[in-house]
Amino acid sequence: MSEPLLSVRDLKVHFPIRGGLMGRPVGWVKAVDGVSLDIARGESVALVGESGCGKSTLGAAILGMQKPTSGTIRFEDREVVHGDAAMRHALSRELQIVFQDPVSALNPKLTIGESIAEPLAIHGVGTRRERRERVAELLGLVGLHPQHAERKPNAFSGGQRQRIVIARALALNPQLLILDEPVSALDVSIRSQILNLLLDLQQRLGLSYLFISHDLSVVRHFADRVAVMYLGHLVETGPTGDVFAKPVHPYTEALLSAVPLPDPVAQRNRKRIVLTGDLPSPANPPKGCKFVTRCPLAQDICRQTHPPLVEVGEGWRAACHIRAPATISGGP
Repeated sequence: MSEPLLSVRDLKVHFPIRGGLMGRPVGWVKAVDGVSLDIARGESVALVGESGCGKSTLGAAILGMQKPTSGTIRFEDREVVHGDAAMRHALSRELQIVFQDPVSALNPKLTIGESIAEPLAIHGVGTRRERRERVAELLGLVGLHPQHAERKPNAFSGGQRQRIVIARALALNPQLLILDEPVSALDVSIRSQILNLLLDLQQRLGLSYLFISHDLSVVRHFADRVAVMYLGHLVETGPTGDVFAKPVHPYTEALLSAVPLPDPVAQRNRKRIVLTGDLPSPANPPKGCKFVTRCPLAQDICRQTHPPLVEVGEGWRAACHIRAPATISGGP
């Protein structure tokens, strides 16, 4: 197999809880606690889980917006975590993000042409004329008219603004886009248009995506692989079709049971799995398996040791003492 475009290994992002007069750390919020993940060239990987599980923090760490506590991030042949400012600046041409809210992602004082051209100017790409031509090309690429470059964001709808944000993210010809809930702030009627645009751009430009989402019905049709995150840990990763058809981890099974089915009869007859209890605090996670306080299958071993991710199928891993016992050694 070829080397992955992005390789994350045992990544941890812990935030200190400070107390006392001196503000010394008295505890740690373990937002990301030992995550390993690969993304291949041209691949879409969906990162899913409840709010507060660490999805966006992981994305921020990959982008360099949040410094990891430990672990490694490699992009192609470059180690990202310990890179200097010059390397991070150069790497920003290869890694870009599309934020959830297109309204707050755009400066209302700038025309959209100025916003899209901004990363080109920061990196010293082209003359002013060449940047204007690139802006026109990008607007056409995302389905907008080049003449729109002179307008400001308030002249556009939410869906059009997200197209503008996507155009800006593509300005420097990146290889990987981190899509942080890119359609959750949009009307339902517009979401499919933006998702289809992203899929079309992926085919045309050879892009790779890390798609952060809580909407599993979208993930089913968008992603090649899915990674399920719970309380800072990955509990299951694998091909989207396999995971959706027969989830291994009880948490994945519970999440998927809430996804509406297109068949009304199947929807009425399905068994909905309702998790009891609240998501534990990442400042005080349970000992052993982090899902143990809400898991209907929990046994003594689950309260004692944290299960590793082990192979349950080709390219498919799960971390569960009961359904995926660690009878073989498994890497990340």
